[in-house]
Amino acid sequence: MSTPAAFSRRSFFKTSAAGLGALALPQIFTSRAYGAANRKLNVAVIGCGNRSRQLIPSILQEGDNIVALCDVHRSQIDLRLGGDIGGKKNAKSAEVAAGLARARIYDDYRKLFETEKSLDAVVIASGQNWHLAMTKLALEAGKHVFCEKPLAHSAGEARQIARMMPASKVVTQIGTQGGSTDTFRRSMEIIQAGVLGEIREVHCWINRFFPASEPIATQADAIPADLNWDFWCGPSRMLPFKQHYLGGCLQWGRWFEFGDGHLADMGAHAHNLPLRALKLGPPVRIEAFCGEPVKDSYPSATRFRWDFAARENFPPVSVWWHDGADAAPPADLTADLVATYGKVPANGVLFVGSKGILRSDAWGVGGVMRLKDDANPKCRGVLEHEAAKPVPEVYPRVAGQHMKEFLDACRGGPKTFQDFNYAARAAEFGMTGIVALRAGQPIDWDSANLKARGCPQADEFIHLPVRKKWLA
Repeated sequence: MSTPAAFSRRSFFKTSAAGLGALALPQIFTSRAYGAANRKLNVAVIGCGNRSRQLIPSILQEGDNIVALCDVHRSQIDLRLGGDIGGKKNAKSAEVAAGLARARIYDDYRKLFETEKSLDAVVIASGQNWHLAMTKLALEAGKHVFCEKPLAHSAGEARQIARMMPASKVVTQIGTQGGSTDTFRRSMEIIQAGVLGEIREVHCWINRFFPASEPIATQADAIPADLNWDFWCGPSRMLPFKQHYLGGCLQWGRWFEFGDGHLADMGAHAHNLPLRALKLGPPVRIEAFCGEPVKDSYPSATRFRWDFAARENFPPVSVWWHDGADAAPPADLTADLVATYGKVPANGVLFVGSKGILRSDAWGVGGVMRLKDDANPKCRGVLEHEAAKPVPEVYPRVAGQHMKEFLDACRGGPKTFQDFNYAARAAEFGMTGIVALRAGQPIDWDSANLKARGCPQADEFIHLPVRKKWLA
């Protein structure tokens, strides 16, 4: 299959199935002709970079059809067509290549929606700055949507999606895979049953770090011939091209024009368990702490604090985020973790209750707990601790099969657990932190009106400017 020298604005390319053999190819048919329980879905994947290497195999293993791939960088599509799922080629690579052999190829997501009349669902694995535009078009087209996290690039974008959800009849799922594990859902049940007592403090952290915040580079690199760089930038400003922007979410995501650093990347995972377990509403006050000037990229180390009001039977609570080389909860809260692990883990979520603690990893997975009256000095798993045994299971279990849960729901099965109603709330939660960071002061958050009270300079970070050239 030849690679074109450049993309035209609305062109698309059909792949060849030559050499793979007819018996290796999946049948592609309109799924609406079959019963909900056993029909195959027709799925499109938009964004063929790093995340798609994990998402594409998880779709194919459910027996569904990937009928279209879309990316503005042709070489990324070619890697997926060749079965590249990371690492060395193996039998799984051949299965992926066979499963994609009949996929039609697009360089424009709008053309994909116009053309693919049999499409049931779309998986969005593009950059964070593209999530609103692509999600909005999918919802308007009545297609089921799986979107990578975070759902939005600003609090204003999160609210736009939230407002679409009441009228939407489609299935949605956000890419916070930890939420599909048994330990995530068991941790929710334990916390909501009051086993830990009153929780007024939660700490989320990961010891990843970037270089110090810096301005956007003005000296451009040569743009690859098979990349539509203008379209890649999309809703964001068209910056001078730098090769490092193509290095994945820890590269482009460092720059505020395209993403929101570790808070967006890992905070979307870590905040998920507090949001769900403590039934958090919008924050009322947010403060960001940073020891360096904030320029055009995410800093080398940050701390954030969100204060939430009392709700239902939960007291007020503060949720913290820590990143950087030395990220960790305050030392006076970590004795149980050191006793259990021999050190403070490199990442995690720590609930501090009046009766004890619960810690998971930053994905909300592998929860352990210790109550203050436990004789054992070490934490024990949330599935084994005797104090948790009487707590009933109230949430469905899917054994971590996150994509299967989405696809089964698209076929008419049980609703997804991680839908966009929650994802929009999580995105607003995280992006208010970015507002406080970039505005340079604590903010009192007026969620109803999407305003930072008494801080007019925050408006430009709540509602980001958008280029409309590549939007539907």
